[in-house]
Amino acid sequence: MDNLTHSVVGLGIGALVDRSLPDEPDTEHQRVRTRMLLVIGALASNFPDLDLITTRLLEPPLGYLLLHRGHTHTLVGALLELIVLLAGTWLLWPRARAVLRVSARARGAALVTACIGLLLHIGMDGMNVYGVHPFWPFDPSWYYGDLIFIVEPVFWIGFGVPLAAMVRRRGLRLGLFALMALVLLGVTFAGFLQWGSLAGLLALGVTLATIERRARHRPRGARSRLALAAGLALSIAYVGVQAAALQQARTAVASELRRIAPGERLLDTALSAYPANPLCWSFVTVASGADDASVHLRRGLLSIAPGVDAVKACPAALAGAAGPDATPRIAWQSAQSEALATLRTLRQTNCHVDAWLRFARAPALTPADGTATDARWGPPGSYNFSTLSYADLASLPCPHAVPGWGYPRADLLGLH
Repeated sequence: MDNLTHSVVGLGIGALVDRSLPDEPDTEHQRVRTRMLLVIGALASNFPDLDLITTRLLEPPLGYLLLHRGHTHTLVGALLELIVLLAGTWLLWPRARAVLRVSARARGAALVTACIGLLLHIGMDGMNVYGVHPFWPFDPSWYYGDLIFIVEPVFWIGFGVPLAAMVRRRGLRLGLFALMALVLLGVTFAGFLQWGSLAGLLALGVTLATIERRARHRPRGARSRLALAAGLALSIAYVGVQAAALQQARTAVASELRRIAPGERLLDTALSAYPANPLCWSFVTVASGADDASVHLRRGLLSIAPGVDAVKACPAALAGAAGPDATPRIAWQSAQSEALATLRTLRQTNCHVDAWLRFARAPALTPADGTATDARWGPPGSYNFSTLSYADLASLPCPHAVPGWGYPRADLLGLH
């Protein structure tokens, strides 16, 4: 996920934990505890992305592909980050230390908030098509959720609106509401959101703001957790809806592939969701030929409810537009076949390709210009952050500090 989403969710978790506990006896201690939990929540929700600092240890694009979402996005790494975060809070924040020293409640809240923030970061990153490998060093495999877009405004609204509604200054509160609405309107005009998705997000925001406003007249008043809890529940429900839609999308793509290529064996379908839209999906299929000597990659778009939202209506700014041959359900955008022998030989003879294949889930080669691209982010021959110019690197020394992640396409490389 993007760091804005991580930050908003972390702040929301910190506020929710704080409001779920009895207040500290001392008013000043309570103010410090609130600030401390907000800061810990925001920091914990971003801490794993400190691995961006290490991406320069490898040449582009390998540094970003292999070292981002790397060791700091593992459970072992999260344990070390937890220690650093809590120790830093104790050592560098005297007022927080004073509260932690006298309040077991505050100590428990700090620990819980930090743990939730760190685990949520790894879990949320694992819900999209990029993937994580959380169980290293015991299991180096990548795990892909494939069900949430990497920038998801449902989470902005689910946590951001209750947080904004808690701001005491009316002008600032209204300004935050207006900013969120303008951002959503801007990305809709830019073609990343459908108008129906925008309407749903605005309705969700108004609902949560109303819940927070009415909660002020109940016991605890301004300290109510009701809107935050509702935002969390709605976010979890949205993930559940996406999970159900994902299974329908997988089934539909597999059925369509059997229809157009009955002799192929489907190995993987990498699906990417659209923001705030459970109906539209982009995908890449990875299949082996009938002779098991070739690999076939196909990119496309899918609507799981074509009667409601035909595939041509899916936002074109994200994964391209559906072509004139598209049916209401599916649009095939590109296809490529390549010999498995070529891929395996390159891995054995070019150490840069071997390192790259520890990331590539849908490896597409373009021998004519000596490049390789992960088809999750563009058709074969396109240039994006995953593109490796392997021909230019063949004569250079092998990259160092290559982590031992499992090969996503070990099945194609004959490594099983």
